[in-house]
Amino acid sequence: MTLAELIPSLRTSLHARLEPGIWPSSARADCSGEVRIGGVALSHLAATHGTPTYVLDTDEVRQRCRAYLAALPDVEVAYASKAFLSVAMARLIAEEGLSLDVCSSGELAVARAAGYPAERIMLHGNAKTPEDVKAALSMGVGRIVVDSTTEIAQLCALATRRQDVLIRVTPDVDAGTHHAVATGVADQKFGFGLADGATEDAVAKVLGQPMLRLVGLHCHIGSQITRIDAYERAAERMVGLLARITERHGVALPQLNLGGGHGIRYVESDQRMDLQRFAERIPSVVRDACERHGIAVPHLTVEPGRAIVGPAAVALYRVVSVKHRPGGRTFVAVDGGMSDNPRPALYGSRYTVRMVGRPSRALDEPMTVVGRHCESGDVLATDVPLPADVHVGDLLATPVSGAYQHSMASGYNMIGRPPVVAVTNGAAHLLIRRETEEDLLRRDIGRQV
Repeated sequence: MTLAELIPSLRTSLHARLEPGIWPSSARADCSGEVRIGGVALSHLAATHGTPTYVLDTDEVRQRCRAYLAALPDVEVAYASKAFLSVAMARLIAEEGLSLDVCSSGELAVARAAGYPAERIMLHGNAKTPEDVKAALSMGVGRIVVDSTTEIAQLCALATRRQDVLIRVTPDVDAGTHHAVATGVADQKFGFGLADGATEDAVAKVLGQPMLRLVGLHCHIGSQITRIDAYERAAERMVGLLARITERHGVALPQLNLGGGHGIRYVESDQRMDLQRFAERIPSVVRDACERHGIAVPHLTVEPGRAIVGPAAVALYRVVSVKHRPGGRTFVAVDGGMSDNPRPALYGSRYTVRMVGRPSRALDEPMTVVGRHCESGDVLATDVPLPADVHVGDLLATPVSGAYQHSMASGYNMIGRPPVVAVTNGAAHLLIRRETEEDLLRRDIGRQV
């Protein structure tokens, strides 16, 4: 075979390659350009359900739940539902034996509709409304994570029976993440400060309330964290606080929640949090710190969300236009954008993009994938390699789309939110239908202004 004959076959072979650790483990590509997730062709799903569409591999979600439970057998694993929640997802999480972390009465309503066991639910939030608290109390959630002194008073006024609570602590640990998702540093909106004594004041207030039972402490140091040492520092500071509470109040708190924020890969150059290393180090750090302080080891909780669902989903888009700017970039515009994935605009998040559904032997060129919205910042991916012959009507797929895309989707430009389609064992079924124009108009009562 000559070199000229060999190059097209090499291109075809490269196009069949999927970036390891970024696509769901069930993902398979072939030399025709097709990609299958859960045994279902993405081009078939796009033809059946339209685009944009989120495709969720439910077996991947289950595998990730089980990986956490296997790595941390003596630790409570609570799914952070803000990453993605639906009735079917809540049922899956319940079946896999995880607890559930919710942040609003709306998320509680979804959990209730799924029949999720209330005792395995925790309510979070830095600004819980009275409606949030009433919904949690009426449902009988297992724990409420207290975030402010106002909330302590609110809980005492609304509770009709004794409620288990944790106090959220800001341990002043910088995990090196984007400033918008750095929640463990002192100067931000979450929790009670550790260095300024606010946490210990809150502990005293809660212990003085007969309708509240303080069962532990909670912290969360950020999102997309890959450094285990950041969790180690937070764990040691939290154990030190537990020891001071025992010394001053004679109370041994039985629970310590170290939050989530476990980092995953979106592009090949990304690092991810090593779950096995985390499982080896963090419980050991907590045990050693407790031994030094002479206190009992608390029961640990972790709250992965993104790490459970993020890599389990792929977003599908259809190319609407291609613009080659002379001396500049090539812009590939798709039929979605920042309304179904605001993360690039919010955090500068990067994504992998792949053309699927047809073969191409064209060389890759750097292109910028943009959305359809009236914002220059509506960019999904910058300078990603796509075949030079990409054209209108082509199908693009972005893996690692399971977390904070559907849950943060908006109605900007009155474009309905995409559907969520579950795939497993060669079959597909709809979890959440596409939002229609009728849905958008239903809230508009049409009175004359």
